[in-house]
Amino acid sequence: MVNKNQTANMISLESYGIKNAKVNYQLTSKELHNETISKGLGKVANSGALAVDTGEFTGRSPKDRFIVKDEVTKDKVWWGDINIPFSPEKFDALYNKVVNFLSERELYVRDSFACADENYKLNIRVINEQPWMNMFSYNMFLRPSEAELENFDPEWIIVNAPSFMANPEEDGTRQHNFAILNFERKIALIGGTGYTGEIKKGIFSALNFILPVFKNTMPMHCSANVGENGETAIFFGLSGTGKTTLSADPKRKLIGDDEHGWTSENSIFNFEGGCYAKVIDLSAEKEPDIYKAIKPGAILENVIMDENGEVDFEDVSITQNTRVSYPIYHIDNIQVPSIGKNPKNIFFLTADAFGVLPPISKLTPGQAAYHFISGYTAKVAGTEAGINEPLPSFSACFGAPFMPLHPTKYAEMLSKKMKDANVNVWLINTGWTGGPYGVGSRMKLKYTRAMITAALEGKLNDVEYKQHVIFGLNIPQTCEDVPSEVLNPRSTWDNKEAYDKKALELATSFKKNFKKFEDNANEEILAGAPIAG
Repeated sequence: MVNKNQTANMISLESYGIKNAKVNYQLTSKELHNETISKGLGKVANSGALAVDTGEFTGRSPKDRFIVKDEVTKDKVWWGDINIPFSPEKFDALYNKVVNFLSERELYVRDSFACADENYKLNIRVINEQPWMNMFSYNMFLRPSEAELENFDPEWIIVNAPSFMANPEEDGTRQHNFAILNFERKIALIGGTGYTGEIKKGIFSALNFILPVFKNTMPMHCSANVGENGETAIFFGLSGTGKTTLSADPKRKLIGDDEHGWTSENSIFNFEGGCYAKVIDLSAEKEPDIYKAIKPGAILENVIMDENGEVDFEDVSITQNTRVSYPIYHIDNIQVPSIGKNPKNIFFLTADAFGVLPPISKLTPGQAAYHFISGYTAKVAGTEAGINEPLPSFSACFGAPFMPLHPTKYAEMLSKKMKDANVNVWLINTGWTGGPYGVGSRMKLKYTRAMITAALEGKLNDVEYKQHVIFGLNIPQTCEDVPSEVLNPRSTWDNKEAYDKKALELATSFKKNFKKFEDNANEEILAGAPIAG
């Protein structure tokens, strides 16, 4: 077996243009934790987790994310405000500046991979300027065995230089920070930002191009779990809709909480080796699995701690986007390896703050594609500056910032897979009932869990359904452990006319948002739109 220190001496970064660097190769999580503390880059929480401050950026910067427009991408990427083109010449010049900047420095190098399914495995070499970012890479990517490292051949590299600041006028960036994907050179280049999410989302974005274009596999921004009988459930949903909470079911094994692929062989595999969860208002009661996962090996980002290392999860004075990363083995009930077979149910989660969508409805393939492309949830008062009442929020494919192709490409793949695998797709409203935000109340978690359990156990297969007159959604009229009046949102409102008016407003918002996709959508998808509005 090759000794790690010997291997470090054998690892040369010169082929990447990085010269005379001191390479710390494949350090353990504990070693990286200790390096971070000894360099004064982090503190230890009373749970034993590492706590760091990511600096100027506490979240992704979508307007500073670019894709190199070259022979590989020019005719395939959906160019625009989400996928911003960057010239190959500018990339090469900026890359050379970054690697020169990193030369003769102490660096942290990790070989890892993405995609738990051997047939789709992507070998990645991560070159980090900071030890805790290399520890994040250990947590979030899949960890090779010693045998797999012996002849490791990286296909993609991530060059991560948070203290390098670009010159926008010279380098072609918008400002000093950047995250750029180059599919021809197979490089993710990140600089000027200490936010680690750019590392994981860079590879996610790359796979969202590679898998559908070259592997006939659908990439998904979703969580997934598997039941005792081996059937897989998939949960799509934007932040705040309950994706992590609802996929963490004690009766089912977690495959993963964020990024997955769905193969032509009808299996589901996790891209990642860990979890990157929000911790705002975290408690042992609300999110026991995440709370228990915060221990040595976990990294807390931008949290406030007292002198004893006690974390105040309610304190958002740095950011509302407080986070923790940890390896998936910090969760007790997981699927090993992170692969599931036979997906039978897909859940689209939305937190409808207008209180008009049903708590559960069954979607046709056309409706599933339409709602998938729409990616709806609602922002409520207080979540962002200037928001005083609920606002509809749409993010195509429940992950627009990471999707290089046109959203209809992913939706058409989903529709085909639904039909081929005979999968049920459900729209779940985890938002408000009995009125909009400020009038009604949040849907009880026990009811949402009961509805999802009923769907998973096939108990909604033979019940009566009625069509929503405005959205055209099929609503079950009975569900075990859920009051029947809760199932029909209009019946929960005291003022029925107010309900109709609000439902029409939301339906109109859906149609207005979808106009930008209409030219690329087929007839089946267009037929999935709300009936009225």
